[in-house]
Amino acid sequence: MTKTILRALAGETLPTPPIWMMRQAGRYLPEYRATRAQAGDFLSLCYNPELAAEVTLQPIRRYGFDAAILFADILLVPQALGADLWFVTGEGPRLSTITGADDLAKLGLVADIDEVLAPIYETVKILSRELPKETTLIGFAGAPWTVATYMIAGRGTKDQGPAHALMREHPEVFDALMARITEATIEYLSRQIDAGAEVVKIFDSWAGSLKGEAFTKYALEPTKQIIAALKARHPNTPIIAFPREAGDGYIGFAKATGADCVALDNSVSAEWAAANVQVDGCVQGNLASSHMVTGGQALVDDTKRIVKAFSNGPHIFNLGHGITPDADPDNVQRMIDAVREG
Repeated sequence: MTKTILRALAGETLPTPPIWMMRQAGRYLPEYRATRAQAGDFLSLCYNPELAAEVTLQPIRRYGFDAAILFADILLVPQALGADLWFVTGEGPRLSTITGADDLAKLGLVADIDEVLAPIYETVKILSRELPKETTLIGFAGAPWTVATYMIAGRGTKDQGPAHALMREHPEVFDALMARITEATIEYLSRQIDAGAEVVKIFDSWAGSLKGEAFTKYALEPTKQIIAALKARHPNTPIIAFPREAGDGYIGFAKATGADCVALDNSVSAEWAAANVQVDGCVQGNLASSHMVTGGQALVDDTKRIVKAFSNGPHIFNLGHGITPDADPDNVQRMIDAVREG
């Protein structure tokens, strides 16, 4: 029998939606923290295939999710292109910045990224062997706009202001950077599929700060380009797109980009998304991740409401964003039970 997530991605409406959870391998789990300590630091964990596979498998063992998502980070692509990358404890990633043509010229060639990213492909190979036969393996990458915002600012920002400024003031540099990231992302995801990923997801975490024509040019079009290239090479591999906080931009996004599924954040209601987005095919989402912290009857009620809202079409149950480090592992089980009890 075909795996449940692949059935949903093919457009099938299932009596119980398959479940996985963004950032399901992470700091909320004690077993993850133990493995992270063994690795030494976050990047060492990402580049250690055995340990990265282990943390990917941990939530599958604990919860029996219908999919595992590769443990890696969206900023490995800029690092593979030659950007300096490091993580500051408690503050997050830091990168060398792209502020002009000179910085762009220092980046490496897309043809050379596999040398750096080879351990990631090895992790995928391990997982494709070790995952339970019913569990789908998802690969991923950051979308070009989101990756560019980090490369330009050198860190995460609240409003992605530095990237917007470069877009306005030096559009030729900005466009060249976007093109380089887009090309690298195609190669990276294609190699993940070659290694055994059955589905890939494109995370555009900061898509919501693009409005109007900018959303079309820098969120929709690069996603469309990546999907077209991947479909030409891997026509049977489903692709999930996540233009987070796109609002009305979710409408028609699947048709415009060729995505097999659109993941939804929780700033839109499931009822609205069922009427406006699910009409075009599979949707994924969209429980507020705060429920994983607070739990209680509200968690159960909201989970069941979302399942009901999306019950007339293909749906993969997930959070509207990644689970946070302060989440209670017991609440994850409550969510799964609420979905599967119907």
